[in-house]
Parts: sequence; C-alpha cells; structure tokens
Amino acid sequence: MNLKMLTMGAMALAMMTGSALAGTGAGTSALDDPAKMSPFFTDAGMKTMKSEAEFKAAWMAMKEDERAGIMKECGDEAIAKEHDNFCKMTKQLGGAN
Repeated sequence: MNLKMLTMGAMALAMMTGSALAGTGAGTSALDDPAKMSPFFTDAGMKTMKSEAEFKAAWMAMKEDERAGIMKECGDEAIAKEHDNFCKMTKQLGGAN
C-alpha cells in the first residue's frame, strides 16, 4: 500500500513539474519583469508609460544587448500584442543608440 502511494505521489509530482516547466515560456518575458521595466512606466502596475523623452532616456541607458533582446521579444506577435504601446515605442526608437 505504501509503495503504491509513494509511486502515485512521485508520478503526480513529475506531472506537476512537467506542467510547470512547459509553461515557462508564458509570462516570463523581460517585458514582464518590473525591475527591468520600471524605468519606462510611471506606475508600479506598468500601465502608464513615461513621456517619450523619458522613455528614450531609459531606453538609451540600457545595454545594447538588453535592447536587442527586448526588440526580439517585441518581434514575437503574442508578446507584442500584450505589450502593444511599449513595443510600438521601441520600434519607433528602432533600437538606435
């Protein structure tokens, strides 16, 4: 009986771990990281973007590889739709330095 319960518990754990790992692509965008994105927004909920000048200053303060990574993420249709205004602004800036 204990072996059966142990085996079932191990299987359940493996299935939950697999499900958690399978979902790592969703919601793990750098665009969802408040620490990285707070310079671009006026509020903690990241709903109101700063002015264009402040946005550009925050954009230019980032390392080139970070900007490239964000541009790549904005190239993903689902991410771009979820972060529409932010991605539009980054495309306007064109990743320029």
